[in-house]
Amino acid sequence: MDAGKQGQDIIVQITRKFEDIDVNLPNLKKLVEAICTRFTSYETRDTRYDISIALVDDAEIRRINRQFLNRNNSTDCLSFDLSDDTGSAKSFELLINAERAIREASRRGHLAEAELALYIAHGLLHHLGFDDSTPAQAKKMHSTEDEILQQLGYGLVYNKNVKAQRRKGTRHL
Repeated sequence: MDAGKQGQDIIVQITRKFEDIDVNLPNLKKLVEAICTRFTSYETRDTRYDISIALVDDAEIRRINRQFLNRNNSTDCLSFDLSDDTGSAKSFELLINAERAIREASRRGHLAEAELALYIAHGLLHHLGFDDSTPAQAKKMHSTEDEILQQLGYGLVYNKNVKAQRRKGTRHL
């Protein structure tokens, strides 16, 4: 298990249950810290964040998805808010499908770590007030993900193929 604390109020713990992916764990921790810091309002500036991330394979994420959400399929990310009602500490657990990240990164033409970063950003943003249940909400959420990922050096990840299709004059749905 790799654990780290960077910053006074944000603790990030990353567990690798799937080892077959090349990632820079300090970069992923910086991503989490940047997202939590960016979306901490003045009113919640004293909030402590405990973020636990497990990098898992297809089989493990399918098992957890079935156990907790009654869905018998694999997915890219599952995230759980384990915070209590006091509001002084936020505790999030993210299960990230590293095996899927490798496949998707290869298909989409970027590094697997960038795909992992996208999944982490997506899971965290759900807990920090973002939703993607309508097309307008999804567009805002995915644009925010890409903005964050670009600022941290991952480049355009989610909308990469959409932008390329627009430049070519075709439409991607």
